[in-house]
Amino acid sequence: MPAASVNGIDINYALEGDGPTTIVLVNGLADDLNSWGFQMDDLLAAGHRVLRFDNRGVGLTSAPPGPYSSRMLADDCKALVDQLGLTGFHMMGVSMGGMIAQEYALAYESDLASVTFACTYAAPGPFCSRMFSIWHDMAPVNGVPFIMRDVFLWAFTVAFFESHPEDADAFEADMAAMTMSTEAYLAQLEVIRNHDTTARLGALKVPTFVLAGEEDILIPVRLSKQLHALVPDAEWATTPGGHACMWEHPSDFNQTFLDYVARH
Repeated sequence: MPAASVNGIDINYALEGDGPTTIVLVNGLADDLNSWGFQMDDLLAAGHRVLRFDNRGVGLTSAPPGPYSSRMLADDCKALVDQLGLTGFHMMGVSMGGMIAQEYALAYESDLASVTFACTYAAPGPFCSRMFSIWHDMAPVNGVPFIMRDVFLWAFTVAFFESHPEDADAFEADMAAMTMSTEAYLAQLEVIRNHDTTARLGALKVPTFVLAGEEDILIPVRLSKQLHALVPDAEWATTPGGHACMWEHPSDFNQTFLDYVARH
């Protein structure tokens, strides 16, 4: 895959498809561009060109010392799309990617045809903040793969573990095989710990979609609803599954997103 040298780092990316509209996908914490594997066939089949990339600190993108912020990673994305000559695109960010997408929309709204904030929040609040503090303390002791195995339990529903044991084993094995360094993980973790757009989202004018997994307990649906209420005229929807609804029920997730894009 190609790399773009921007903002003092090399960003690994993939730009696929040749449709008239472009979708830019922004990953969550510790996820590389391969995390969109369950989305790509549907997005390309719908006739879109799709850009996905590794955020600063993960995958094949550079991992300079942290901490990072959602605005810093939004600026990385902006530099990448500018180098690729992309504008007028639809952006979707999931989890941490939704926080990056918020900062992108606030800073570079004119680039966007629409923006989707999926399984995310405007600010972590006391529940998520406590959870992230535990991850922060555990990572240097137990390593990133151990933390991600714990996150895996929060991300999927009980029904998934009961009805898809082989898939659960495969996901957990992927988590256990992660090569992300502790330093890079902690640098990205600061993004979700310190993100707060609560006082600024009321200024957004770009068409906005807030999407959540019906059973999300990692970033509770309550927080996504609070985010939705902050954005004027934002649309709202849920899809089956938990925080990992994009992997647990990809067809529902993909179609809900594509239906929104088709309206804009």
